[in-house]
Amino acid sequence: MGYKGRMTGHGFRGLASTILHEKGYSHDPIESQLAHTPRNAVSAAYNHALYLEPRAKMMQDWADFLEHTLRGEKVIPIRGHVA
Repeated sequence: MGYKGRMTGHGFRGLASTILHEKGYSHDPIESQLAHTPRNAVSAAYNHALYLEPRAKMMQDWADFLEHTLRGEKVIPIRGHVA
């Protein structure tokens, strides 16, 4: 991708997680989108939610964020953006 020595896959995931949390998205859909497994084994055993609707909205917001960034627009994540 041309980021060798400047950014890692883990770095991109950390950036996405941070920005999406700052935009007010819930932790569980973010973690699900990043394919992270729940830390709590009991919760993992009982909660099989996929969070498809909030993840679709979240990923559209993420795509919009990347597009605005690519255009060089000043992008400031605002807390509480999610309705």
